[in-house]
Amino acid sequence: MNDPATTPGHSAHQKIDTSVPHSARIWNYWLGGKDNYPVDEEAGDAYTAVFPGIVTIARSSRAFLRRNITHLVAEAGIRQFLDIGTGLPTADNTHEVAQRLAPEARVVYVDNDPMVLAHARALLYSTPEGATAYIDADVLDPDTVLAAAAETLDLDRPVALILSNILGHVADHDRARSIATRLMDALPSGSYLSVNDGSRGTDPEFERAQDAYNESGAAPYILRTVDQITAYFDGLELVEPGVVPVTLWRPEAGGPAPAPIGEHGGLARKP
Repeated sequence: MNDPATTPGHSAHQKIDTSVPHSARIWNYWLGGKDNYPVDEEAGDAYTAVFPGIVTIARSSRAFLRRNITHLVAEAGIRQFLDIGTGLPTADNTHEVAQRLAPEARVVYVDNDPMVLAHARALLYSTPEGATAYIDADVLDPDTVLAAAAETLDLDRPVALILSNILGHVADHDRARSIATRLMDALPSGSYLSVNDGSRGTDPEFERAQDAYNESGAAPYILRTVDQITAYFDGLELVEPGVVPVTLWRPEAGGPAPAPIGEHGGLARKP
């Protein structure tokens, strides 16, 4: 297995603060991961005490991503992935799903969290035929992301851009849309955009819990309406069934009947 390339940036040298909870570590805790601290577990438990369904949302989001990648590799023939705001490594990371189906797949991860970067080299490995790189960059700076990604990916060939639970961290929706548009503008025809984010309009209890979390002084995560999430795909061709609760996006056959949750997502092709 090949050691992933890691491109350090400003946050690579920041100290990891274990005295305050961090959203990436809390998410890792909800996913059943071990890369978190007692302060994150306490914050995660406090959230689940108010809204236990957040664990279902976290795990359904990961399952949605797995099904997206499977479709992209097996049906759309995609072999290049740009995963921005990937968070802490856990089960079924993008490269693991893609390279199980296509060992030659190339994956670039992007994050600007020092703890995420500290775990990248230890946990993210590529097949010999493919490549995996980790970039220290911010989604708010798409030009830097694209320049660094071009060192591993051929941006003249189709790329799947993955923005999973990251655009909710961009406070202004118009700016979030402009980031998604700028990134997709740099990719050729035949590329895909995968987006999923927490949503409003399905689960009032989730909305109340998240609003309270945002008011606690933690880094806010903005829930958006389905129309706002759908707007990220403007100008692209949505893959059926469109933008839906992630549990309803091509659910696996034979499982229990999925129920809608407050997390919407979709996948779309650039014509």
